[in-house]
Amino acid sequence: MRSINVIDITQKVKDVCITINYEIDPLVRAAFESAKIVEASKIGLNIIDDLIENSEIAKSYKAPICQDTGMIVAFVKLGQEVHIEGGSLEKAIHQGIREGYDEGYLRKSVVSDPLLRSNSGDNTPGVIYYEIAEGDVFEIELAAKGFGSENMSRSKMLKPSDGIEGVKAFVIETVEQAGSNPCPPIVVGVGIGGTLDKAAYIAKKALLRPLGSHHKDEHIEQLELELLDKINKLGIGPQGLGGTTTALAVHADTFPTHIAGLPVVVNINCHASRHQKVVL
Repeated sequence: MRSINVIDITQKVKDVCITINYEIDPLVRAAFESAKIVEASKIGLNIIDDLIENSEIAKSYKAPICQDTGMIVAFVKLGQEVHIEGGSLEKAIHQGIREGYDEGYLRKSVVSDPLLRSNSGDNTPGVIYYEIAEGDVFEIELAAKGFGSENMSRSKMLKPSDGIEGVKAFVIETVEQAGSNPCPPIVVGVGIGGTLDKAAYIAKKALLRPLGSHHKDEHIEQLELELLDKINKLGIGPQGLGGTTTALAVHADTFPTHIAGLPVVVNINCHASRHQKVVL
């Protein structure tokens, strides 16, 4: 049995909340550079340069990459042989979010009630998912989810007979309808299977994979590559002003489902694709 104090969890969460809002992932920066090589639009190329410059300024001045500093979504992997001591794990995560958004001077965007719309004042609560694992592993992966991209999420309960072509058509339709709203170039998460809620979960979690990595199953990898190619031929381009770089990657995942259904959810990240893993 391994013990982890809630103080350490709060500190790590706080630090990551600040870091992911100030600094883009090196893989995202590398994807920008790769996109510059193939971008056919002069305006699109200029915008990619602007995104790179913006990221450099944000890191240098310790300022947010974007004015929408997001709602925190936390994916916790908790080993059965880990003991959390000193208080509540969930409260520790929320406290880390609270301190991070306060100390980092990050915009508080969470409302306590979705209908009454009163701001919570500290960007809590976050959304927390738990995965119970064997051993003494303890990991938290945090994503700062801006709602320019989150609002472009869509779900559809396809018929099994719609098959893979139906999935492709729905993903392309979703990205095309989203247009410039999610601040392209985007990362597209696709969840296929399970139930409606499970498909949404795996679509969002797929966005956490290292940018540009592919699914372990060959047929899903081929789906990702085909969708990426088709999306980049839509002509939406960087920031929606035209071009050949609408998406940096498509990450898809699957889960077993019922014989009568084929749930599909598309969840999109903006170009900043803000997330980071903490291992304690």
